[in-house]
Amino acid sequence: MASITVGILGATGYTGVELVKLLKKHPFAAMGYVSSQSYAGKKFSEVFPELKSICDMELISPDAALEKPVDCVFSCLPHAASAGLCLPLINKGIRIIDLSADFRIKNAATYTQWYKTEHPCPQFLDKAVFGMPEHYRNSIATAQILANPGCYSTSIMLPLIPLFKKKGAAITSVIADSKSGVSGTGRSLKLSSLFVEAHDNFSAYSIGRSHRHLAEIDQELALAGAQNIAVTFSPHLLPLNRGILSTIYVTGAGQAAECLEIIREAYAQEPFVRMREPQDLPTIKGVAGTNFCDISATGGGNGQPVIIVSAIDNLLKGASGQALQNMNIMFGYNETTALR
Repeated sequence: MASITVGILGATGYTGVELVKLLKKHPFAAMGYVSSQSYAGKKFSEVFPELKSICDMELISPDAALEKPVDCVFSCLPHAASAGLCLPLINKGIRIIDLSADFRIKNAATYTQWYKTEHPCPQFLDKAVFGMPEHYRNSIATAQILANPGCYSTSIMLPLIPLFKKKGAAITSVIADSKSGVSGTGRSLKLSSLFVEAHDNFSAYSIGRSHRHLAEIDQELALAGAQNIAVTFSPHLLPLNRGILSTIYVTGAGQAAECLEIIREAYAQEPFVRMREPQDLPTIKGVAGTNFCDISATGGGNGQPVIIVSAIDNLLKGASGQALQNMNIMFGYNETTALR
């Protein structure tokens, strides 16, 4: 099978580091470069000593990276910066897997509303494919621009999309209560991410209708259910390094057993979705370090909402693992390569 050469923009963020680890295990993908504005000129293993002798490549600047010949680029840059830097690569025909939000939202005005900036290249929004393999596999296979979903979004949409496809008209309310490890806030310095602030603490943030992942959640659920449901979303910060657990309350979907059967049927052939019984609810520990999403459900009797619980590793199925899964599909490799 033919091999490919890949580059990573923003390689020294948490998602970039995870990609390096995964790609080093991939039999058909060689790293052409690792790029970082802040650490250009240093070896990757100087920044991350645990990867000494695993990845000793020299980090290069983003400008230098644009000139390197590669088949595929993973962009782990912040929103707005990612699309702008990827534009010349798109024009060269290089396949892009963007881990920012820049190509997830199909409507440029909606993007501006949520991200408070004009989109750098709105002409490519229709060309981008939303990178959820379980629902867009065929489109992913031929995509040039792949918009990797957000971590919270993945944990919420994977259990909900099959329900919206089957019972969308009946669903009247969705409340998603999600908890994430501190790595979900990124590697840049933030007060809330400091050890003293996060340790022995548990806090909510961006609750209600203010978290940016809601834009893609609203978009994808509307596509699945042909209706607009305003999801109430409450994200929380856990004093853990990694992982997301979402507890989702769905009104109008019927009984938990029926919902579980719908979700189970939708994902029966999926390599990275695992169904659990109501007495064996998903846990963060059960998915940490894997590309799995674990799902279960209970409740729903006497007019009460069905309670769905899902768990993922935010850095893998919520970011880099899903990105590599998408790369495997795009280049015709076994979908589980380097992920199992």
